This record gives sequence, C-alpha cells and structure tokens, in this order.
Amino acid sequence: MMKSQISNAMLLAIIINIVYAKAIGVTQGIIARQAGGDMWIVTIFSTLFGLLIMSLTVLIIKRTPEKNILEQTKLLVGKWGEKLIALLMFTFFLGAYGGIMITVVYHLMDYFLPEVPTYIFVALVTIVGVYGIMKGVEVIARLAVLGVFSIIVLNILLLLGSLDYFEIESFLPVLRNGFFNAVEVTKHHNADWAMATLMVAIILPMVKQKEKWMKYSTKALILGGGFILMWPILEVGVLSPEVAGQYIVACMQMARSAEIGLFVHRYELIMVIFFAISALIQVMMCLLCASISAKHIIGGNNLNFLLIPVAVILGVFGYWVVNDHIRAMDLLTYYWPRVAMPITFAVPIIVFLLGFIFKKKLTKGNLDAPS
Repeated sequence: MMKSQISNAMLLAIIINIVYAKAIGVTQGIIARQAGGDMWIVTIFSTLFGLLIMSLTVLIIKRTPEKNILEQTKLLVGKWGEKLIALLMFTFFLGAYGGIMITVVYHLMDYFLPEVPTYIFVALVTIVGVYGIMKGVEVIARLAVLGVFSIIVLNILLLLGSLDYFEIESFLPVLRNGFFNAVEVTKHHNADWAMATLMVAIILPMVKQKEKWMKYSTKALILGGGFILMWPILEVGVLSPEVAGQYIVACMQMARSAEIGLFVHRYELIMVIFFAISALIQVMMCLLCASISAKHIIGGNNLNFLLIPVAVILGVFGYWVVNDHIRAMDLLTYYWPRVAMPITFAVPIIVFLLGFIFKKKLTKGNLDAPS
C-alpha cells in the first residue's frame, strides 16, 4: 500500500477534506464559546500555525523521499525510536477519531435520526472507512477530489443564502478578548490541522513529483483555510458568536438560518449531502494512518492484517466518546488539546532535530534507497 502513487493535486484534495468537516462543525462552536467575535481571527491564526508545521513536515520527508516519518526515524535512531514515534502517532489518530465521530454522529443523530442507536452510526461509518481503505489510497484520493467540489458548492450555497442577514457591526470591536486569548484558543483548530500534517508525514512518500510537494501542501493549507474561514465569518455576521456558541454543531445552525428565494429553506439536508464526502475522507485517512502507525509499533509487514483490529479499537473508542454528549464535549474542549498539541509539535521537531544530529545516516539511507 505504501508504494501507491497519487498526484499532488490529489494530495491537495485529501488535505482540504481531512480538516474541513470537523473544523466547520464542532470546532467552531468551541471557539465561539472561548473567543466570541474573534473566532474568525482565531481561524486565521491557526491556519498560519498549520502552514508552519506543514512546511516543516514536508522538509523532513524530503530528506528521505522514499520513507515516511516513521521509517526515517528508524533509519536515524533504530527500531525503538520508530516504535515510540509510532505510538505517539497512533495515540493522536485514536484521539482524533473520537473528534471525527463527534462531528459525524451528532450531525446525523441530533438533526435527522435521533431514535437510531449511537452504535449503528459508529459501526456503519467505521465499516465504510475500512471498505474505502481496502479499495486503495488512489480511490480515496479520487473521492477527495469530488469532496473538494462538494465543499465549494456548499460554501457558495451557504454564502448566497446568508448575505441578506449579514451585519458587519457584529465584528466590532476586533480582538475584543485580547490578542493572547485569540492565540491561546487556536489550540482547538490546531488539532484539526494536525490531522493533516501528521497524515502528510505518513502518506507523502506515496505522492509523485517530490519537487512539487511544498507547493501543493502550502496551496492546500491556504485553500482549506479559506474554505473554513467563511464559516466563522458568517457565524459572527449572521448568527452572532453568542448564538453559535450555544450549539455543539454550530455549522448546522448556520445552515438552518440560510435560505434562497421562496423554496429553498433550512439547508440541513443540503449541507449533509455535500458535507458527507469530507467526513468520510476524515474517517478513512484517520483509520489508514492509525493502521500504519500500529504496523510500525508491532513491526509487521501486512497492513491489511491490522486494519480490522485497529478499526475495532478506534470504533469502540469513538462509541465511548459520542455515547454521552457531555463527556464528548468535555473531552474535545478540555482534554484533547492537551494531548494533541504536544504530539503535533513534538513529533516533527524531534525528527527534524534528529536529522541534524545523524546527518550521515540520512545520506547513507538515500544512497541505499532504490532509484
């Protein structure tokens, strides 16, 4: 599976999709509660942080283009260093899966199918994720391209349906809660961008034309940040941050407030239709990256053998998280950033510094790599 080749345009699409669904949903509601009217500024700051970490991650992988970050760690410090970083990565994607399940399940259960048991949502979504991985990364990448189209359509529809209610006065005063509060609150959105950067650290060797990696990853961060930024801007200008902060899934309330003409009211169903692909890409890539991390922990070669056990572990954790709304939001708001942020910054920085210390091993590894 690691020998699969996808284009840089497909990589761009995957990066945008793996962040979008959760970032516009539950993340913006949390940011609204902690940053108020500055939520759009927080989104800009976190996108800049994401650009910084993504650039560092791409530079790391370009040192050994045939190896992902775990394989490069093994080259630098041996198998125990590899296993430690892989354990950190697995822990991250396990926690991230809980956040993804909150996004997917609460969209569907709270707004459309409240009578359906929680475990059915979690099981079905996880099964679809496993099925997508079995079809291959190329298939997921093509689906991600369709997902970007859906994101664009959704954003355009929401923009057209909301402009009549937009009030610029809601943005004043700017930085009402202070600059440092806005920077501190970026931790919630940084955890979303971390899914993209740590995913890239694993799948980048699958991407053709390494000379374009930096260009397309940077473009993906800018475009993805722009697609996400529209939502907090509209939520401040149309709903007000106080209203947005009252909902677990703030984007669904935003969709409810939008309308076009006399016939298209309450965008919830339209939103879920166009939003679903992005959510499924998040599920598939999180499962894939967790499985690859588990493979490096155990030391096996057969990824397919690990896929089902990893899916069960992530699915059980996801069910435990979403089965209680209060537990889900407490975990996502207070505990997840404390786990995600150290891993997000530590993994790339540690491997980057190891590359400086053991430069000769990198050189030897590149010479030994097949051309």
